[in-house]
Amino acid sequence: MAPSARALPAVNNDVYSTLGARWYDAADDPVALLRAESRLRNPWLAAHIARTFGNEPCSVLDIGCGGGFLTNYLATLGHRVTGLDEAADSLEVAARHDGSGAVTYDRGDALKLPYDDACFDVVCAMDFLEHVEDPERVVSEAARVLKPAGLFFFHTFNRNWLSWLVIIKGVEWFVKNTPQDMHVLHLFLKPKEVAAMCKRQGLVTGQVLGSRPKLSGAFFEMLLKREVPADFAFVFSESTTLGFTGYARKLPA
Repeated sequence: MAPSARALPAVNNDVYSTLGARWYDAADDPVALLRAESRLRNPWLAAHIARTFGNEPCSVLDIGCGGGFLTNYLATLGHRVTGLDEAADSLEVAARHDGSGAVTYDRGDALKLPYDDACFDVVCAMDFLEHVEDPERVVSEAARVLKPAGLFFFHTFNRNWLSWLVIIKGVEWFVKNTPQDMHVLHLFLKPKEVAAMCKRQGLVTGQVLGSRPKLSGAFFEMLLKREVPADFAFVFSESTTLGFTGYARKLPA
């Protein structure tokens, strides 16, 4: 008998409720890779916001904000930022690291956002779509709360054997304290699938970039020590085989 969807492993999202100060401090944990990813993506995302909206502060929602790497960054640029997450512990950490003191942190469900229609200029779902069983519902909710011509940003992982080898097994092998099922392959998404979800929800996909680790001394140090050096970095690439970052724009009214 063919295996059912119930036989597939469930993604382990509980880990994000146990990190505490390790969100910002740990090198011996995959959260250090998230910090490195945010150093690449945050300026790219902010630049797209500026090109679209000029110098005016925007209302931004970050779905699955975790420890606040993106929310707190955008707040320092003057944007009106709301971070939403189900993990109360993560929200407490994010709030402690909010140097602006201006971010609103809400505990809530990404599949049923507690916000009115058309109330945000920008909605982000970074490293999030691969953590839910129904990613299109997240995209639908993002589109609902976006204002006409607003921007939806996303980052997720491609579903193929190489991403399984690098993103799942590679992290397990070469980064200490990687929890089991932190990522599961069947929840990874192909770029064309994300684009189709966006299209069905009235969002037109724009730029999509691949990303990969930068092959530097820090990369090889991680392989040897199983810890992520502070100067470990990611770079954008033309290939979306591993991870990909992009945006879509809501159709004008």
